[in-house]
Amino acid sequence: MIPHLAHPPHLPYLPLIGMWFVMMSAMMVPTVSPWVLSFNRLGGNPLIFSGGYAVAWLLYSIAAASIQLLLPHQLPGALAASILFIAGAFQFAPIKRACLMHCRNPLTYFLTRWRDGRSGGFRMGFGHGLFCVACCWALMATTLAVGVMSLWWMAALAVVTFAEQVSPWGDRVRVVVGIALIAGAVIIGANATALRW
Repeated sequence: MIPHLAHPPHLPYLPLIGMWFVMMSAMMVPTVSPWVLSFNRLGGNPLIFSGGYAVAWLLYSIAAASIQLLLPHQLPGALAASILFIAGAFQFAPIKRACLMHCRNPLTYFLTRWRDGRSGGFRMGFGHGLFCVACCWALMATTLAVGVMSLWWMAALAVVTFAEQVSPWGDRVRVVVGIALIAGAVIIGANATALRW
């Protein structure tokens, strides 16, 4: 067994959802800030637009918390390795590359999907929030393997997400992170196998 916990003991479902939502928001807010600022400059209501993001992140948080409650309190090494391997492999998936390309071009999104009014602003925020979830769900899921309450891991994920989606070298970051996650999965899996023997 690895020493990291899948979830704090005896944490009720609703606080667990809240914990995931806070973690998701902390990871994604720096990344979506340029989008919110661009929307504001185009004359939209940034609070309504941000509300769309929040709902998309809340849906992910509900799903993640539900899955987390099904996991053992302390993850076996093989399961932790599998989570890291899936996250690493997803870094090379076509949908990951497509979502990253989309997330780097806010003006293109607004020009092609603009909707007037408050409901339109909310729908645009929600729609792009779903792109964020599609892009980062696997990275966020690595907290199950590393430790849900790990602040340093959350900070690292926030930096990685920002670098992937905002920096000019984001595609290289995507590849390096994918390789690192797969390597980590191999190491943890090998250690788990060695302990069994």
